[in-house]
Amino acid sequence: MAGVLVLLSLVMITLSFRSGEQGGGLDNLQGAAASALRPLQLGIERVVRPFRDLHGYASGLIAAKGEVDRLRAENRVLRQQVVRNQQAAAENVRLKKLYSFNAPPAYPGDFERVGAAVIGYPPTPFVQHLDIAAGWVHGIRMNDPVVNGDGLIGRITKVVNRSAQVTLLTDEKSAVSAAVLGRKASGIVRRERAGSDLLVLDRVSKSFLVEKGDRVVTAGSAHGERLRSLYPRGIPIGRVASVGQTDIDPFKRIQVEPYADFNAIDSVLVLVPRRADR
Repeated sequence: MAGVLVLLSLVMITLSFRSGEQGGGLDNLQGAAASALRPLQLGIERVVRPFRDLHGYASGLIAAKGEVDRLRAENRVLRQQVVRNQQAAAENVRLKKLYSFNAPPAYPGDFERVGAAVIGYPPTPFVQHLDIAAGWVHGIRMNDPVVNGDGLIGRITKVVNRSAQVTLLTDEKSAVSAAVLGRKASGIVRRERAGSDLLVLDRVSKSFLVEKGDRVVTAGSAHGERLRSLYPRGIPIGRVASVGQTDIDPFKRIQVEPYADFNAIDSVLVLVPRRADR
């Protein structure tokens, strides 16, 4: 039936062209044919419309997906930039703190400062060593003191051309002569026990006053080159956390909380003595 109607439409169009401007019955016939074909046109329109809408929806969906992918890519780039900016800001704060370390009066004339990044961390709680990215070619030698922006870290115990090992103050073999600021008390700072970040100030007589909150620094000495202390006087070590004593012990038991966080050291300063043989 549809084919017949289409064929009839073609015939009417042909006759219309031939008739020119004569009008009359042919025009009426043509109008009748158009009316007869109208339901077919509407039917075709109804059939085609969903496919046309589907095509438009698919095209819009593809365009939207492309926009989402573009925005996701931009978001990844921006997120990476934010991370880099945060890292740069943190690095800036850390370096400012490190290089603004307030040294005692004896530092400037007697020591140079060599900055180095930490490249290796303690393998176990019982071995407290750091590896740093500076060594012999940078002027570093055995037993040079090592600090960060908070205070004393340790000393150099092994050195090669471009790296060195730092034995931390929390190592069981470390010991530093120390004094309590504003007091007459002095003694030896060492690790309290294996696996602990707390230090103790040993060999302090019970006759000396020491209170919680007192600051502990390196005692130092400079009685000639041969008797020079490994650590210059006045490097901050920590703050007194507790003070105790017993009747049978001639010395106080003093716990010291170090200023430095030994679990978060990423860069250090090595204090290199100015000597003629270096």
